[in-house]
Amino acid sequence: MRSLYIRIWLTVVAALALFALVSGWLVQRHLEDQRERNERVVQERVAAWADLLQATLPPATAPAAEQAQALMEWSMRLRLPMALDAADGSRIAATEPFIRRGLDTPEARERLRAIRLDDGRTLWVPRLAGGRALTPGLRPPPPPGWMPGTGRPWPDGVGIAVLLALLFAAVAAGAWPVVRRLTRRLEALKAGVEAFGAGQLSRRVDEGGRDEVAAVAASFNQAAGRIEALLRSHQNLLANASHELRSPLARLKMAVAMMQDASEAERARLRREIDTNIGELDALVEEVLLASRLDASAQIDTSQPVALLALAAEEAARVGGAAAGDDVTLPGDERLLRRAVRNLLENARRYAGDGVEVQVARRGDGGVDVAVLDRGPGVPEAWRERIFEPFFRLPGHAEREGGVGLGLSLVRQIAERHGGRARCELREGGGSRFVISLPGRAPAGAAA
Repeated sequence: MRSLYIRIWLTVVAALALFALVSGWLVQRHLEDQRERNERVVQERVAAWADLLQATLPPATAPAAEQAQALMEWSMRLRLPMALDAADGSRIAATEPFIRRGLDTPEARERLRAIRLDDGRTLWVPRLAGGRALTPGLRPPPPPGWMPGTGRPWPDGVGIAVLLALLFAAVAAGAWPVVRRLTRRLEALKAGVEAFGAGQLSRRVDEGGRDEVAAVAASFNQAAGRIEALLRSHQNLLANASHELRSPLARLKMAVAMMQDASEAERARLRREIDTNIGELDALVEEVLLASRLDASAQIDTSQPVALLALAAEEAARVGGAAAGDDVTLPGDERLLRRAVRNLLENARRYAGDGVEVQVARRGDGGVDVAVLDRGPGVPEAWRERIFEPFFRLPGHAEREGGVGLGLSLVRQIAERHGGRARCELREGGGSRFVISLPGRAPAGAAA
């Protein structure tokens, strides 16, 4: 049996059946105990009546009229139909209610109770009926199987079985739509997962509800969105990387082909060009790998203390620049932060030449801004966001300045992994100002 809803429903039904059986058994035991107690009470009452009548009725030798008169008086006192038979079985007297109810016929004997007197006479009274008064202010206990306060008898064994069967069927029928609705949502979730696994990356499932199934659906949608974004990013990365690899590879192929017939001076130039192309390929591969690692890593360690001013000064010295500002230490990943500052510095040197500066400034909210400033041509306002996209380069700059278009994209990824952001601004007096804004304390193990 593979259907979950069938198993859940059968579990509910089996539990209900067990409950019904146990309940029926307990009710039956209760009814039997009640019947035994009532029977004992009735026997005690009958014995008391027998003693009472034995002491108050005229003896068997008294005239029949005297015995009949005493019987009528006790019938009125007890409000109970009565009849009295002699020791030989002949009828001495019967009260008017006894005759009116048809209790003086042989067929009615099963509805009567016989009270044997010591002198051989027999007193006949009806079997006790629930709720009928015997004497003023005195009500008999309900006979066996009667429900208190209702005047109706308890159902017998067959009736109880029927009631339990009806209850069982009603609850089973009511449990079916509830169980089916729950498992239908699980089936929809299963179908969504299978469709997503089959390649439908945009497939999502219904998150309706406030139970665990809705929570699982929401978690799946969140994971599916993240996976889709990663796959799209990797697809774009691979597509752009394969496109960027063609140019240096084509130049390498051409340079190698020209080496055979070139002069000594021309060969030296071709070797320099080959070295440049190899360096470009190496930088492209390195940045593609770093971008892939940042996308693939769920968390990075941002708990290392990083002296930002010292780091900026070291990297600025590599490109002939200068660093100044506040001596600030923040938790983060020193290797990644160093790479971000280096990328900004190399980008500034590529487009602006000399005069590159790094400034480290603490903000009023406790965060830190690391800014790289240059006096280059600047970035038009329309492109200041797009330059952080992978493989995007300003029109015409690729041919003049080179580069693979991943440096600024990595800067933004690294800043975001530290809980910050990266932006490009216009520098006063001309040029550009690239800023990495970091929070006062980067989140430990920052998530992607």
